[in-house]
Amino acid sequence: MAVKFLSEEWAAAMADAVNGDENFKSVAGGISLCVQQDITGGPDGDTSYYMGIKDGEAFCGIGAAENPDLTVKQSYEVATQIAKGELNLQNAFMQGQVQVQGNLAIAMQYQPQLQSLEGAIRDVDVAYD
Repeated sequence: MAVKFLSEEWAAAMADAVNGDENFKSVAGGISLCVQQDITGGPDGDTSYYMGIKDGEAFCGIGAAENPDLTVKQSYEVATQIAKGELNLQNAFMQGQVQVQGNLAIAMQYQPQLQSLEGAIRDVDVAYD
């Protein structure tokens, strides 16, 4: 059954999918990283969620993270394209479709881990408005 994009159920499904992914497990040990996503113009208004890694486990939640390493700001349209795998976050950044604030060096350092998050969530059945 599909989970609604940016809902609490979606956040739980994201964390479960990542934590069940063998590739993620192989690259996530010893890492602490949190990425805040701020999305504007969605069907339910502006929304925030966060996703990260701590002690080899992924976490995801709706709302604002306490101390994110990075904050990514984007429109709902761009967020859905990235979530569906139709647009790469790096390309969106280079095209000015997302704005990133925070420690960009950490994003570069943990690029394989961030990419493993993206790969792990592709199979989650998500309903987009």
